[in-house]
Amino acid sequence: MSAVPERIRRVPVLNAANALTVARIALVPLFVVFVVASDMTDRWWRIAAALTFGVASITDFVDGWIARRFGLITSFGKVADPIADKALTGSALILLSIYDQLPWWVTLTVLIREWGITALRFWVLRYGVIAASRGGKLKTVLQIVAIAWYLWPFPPGLAAVGPWLMGAALVVTVVTGLDYVVTAYRLRRSARASRS
Repeated sequence: MSAVPERIRRVPVLNAANALTVARIALVPLFVVFVVASDMTDRWWRIAAALTFGVASITDFVDGWIARRFGLITSFGKVADPIADKALTGSALILLSIYDQLPWWVTLTVLIREWGITALRFWVLRYGVIAASRGGKLKTVLQIVAIAWYLWPFPPGLAAVGPWLMGAALVVTVVTGLDYVVTAYRLRRSARASRS
């Protein structure tokens, strides 16, 4: 007697994980409005911007946990999640540079790395998936903490910690970026070797 094949579970696009991802995308323009309203000088608007950024950043960790814990991984989530992340951190870095809080070369270095690695992941997708490394997760945490530190209206003594946090985030960003490039090259090379 042949075994009945297990029914394939279809994951609905409308689920809690994807809802949080969409919420994060929706928070980006609100965050931008708060930063512009603050002109990076008004204390309360800066607090509003920092809190909005913090809430949006937390959804990044929560939606990933929900998706993995409850098997709610979808093609939409795989594409929308990194886009939401880059939109949030990218807009924050650009705004910090516009308001002379952060050197443009730092912003451009991070943006080139982030979008470059995202493009690299899509490029090697047919050969395999480049999973987020521990270094990549540390990079994300450091970027979030550094950006939030710049946004919050700390007194000068505490505000001086911001560049050190961003420096650490920048180093980890570049190092992990190079690591992803090497991983992608090896993945593609091994996939081609197995086909030949």
